[in-house]
Amino acid sequence: MAKPKPDLSQRERSVDDLRDISLEIDFTANAFASVLWRQGETTVLACATVADGLPRWMPRDSQKGWVHAEYSLLPGSTDSRFMRERRGAKGRTAEIERLVARSLRGAVNLEALGPIAITIDCDILNADGGTRCASICAGMAALRLTVQRLIAAGRCRPVDRRSEGDTAPLTEEQAQAHLESVLPDDVAAVSIGLILSEVWTDLDYQLDAAADVDLNVIRTASGRYIEIQGTGEEGSFARDELDRLLDAADPALDSIHSVIRSVTG
Repeated sequence: MAKPKPDLSQRERSVDDLRDISLEIDFTANAFASVLWRQGETTVLACATVADGLPRWMPRDSQKGWVHAEYSLLPGSTDSRFMRERRGAKGRTAEIERLVARSLRGAVNLEALGPIAITIDCDILNADGGTRCASICAGMAALRLTVQRLIAAGRCRPVDRRSEGDTAPLTEEQAQAHLESVLPDDVAAVSIGLILSEVWTDLDYQLDAAADVDLNVIRTASGRYIEIQGTGEEGSFARDELDRLLDAADPALDSIHSVIRSVTG
C-alpha cells in the first residue's frame, strides 16, 4: 500500500527555500571549539576535541593528521525516547558516523594539518529531518573554528615552519594562507526530495516522510561532490529527475557554504 501524501499546499516555506539556519559559537565551555547549529527545528551540537597524540594505527613519526567524527541522537531528540547506544554505534548511527567523518576529511589537507588528531562529536539535540546533513554542516563549522584556533595558538604550522627552532608567530597573512592550505575547500550537505514530481529543498521530517525520492548531496564549496545518497522510497526515478534534484541542491549548498565560511573565533 502506498503511503498517504500530506497536504503541502499550506506550508509557509516554498519548495526551493532552506529552513532558517543559525549558529552559536562556543555553546559549551570545555570543548576546544563548539558550534550549536539550528536548521529549522533540527538542532545539532558539534564539539571538537584535539587529542594529545595520533591514533594508534598511524605511524608514530607521521606528519599527517587525522579527522574523526561521531554522531548520536540524544534520548529526547525524537518524539519517543531514543535509546542510548551504550556499547557503540550500530546500524544507522554507524553508517551516519562514517558519512560525517569521511565528508569532513574531504575538506582537509591532512599533510598541511600536520600530526594533529581532531574528533568532531555531533549530538542531535532535536531531530526534525536532515540530521546527517546538518551534522556535516555543523561539523564543518566546528572544524573550521578548530583549525583557526590551532593556527593562532602555534600548534598547527606550515610544513616549512615545523622545526624546533622556528617558534616565531605567523603573520596574519601567513596564518590565513595556512588556513586555506589546511582547509582548501569547505564541505556542506543538504537533503533534496521528489514529492509528487515536485522537487523540495532541505527536507524536514514531514517532507522526508512524504518523499518519493530522497537525495542527500554532500558537496564542496568549489562544486565537487564527496557523496550522493539517493533512494527511491517506493519506486524508481529517471535520469532527468536526478538532474533536477542535483540542480536544486546547488543554490542551497552555496547558501550553506556562506554560513560556514562566516565562522571565525
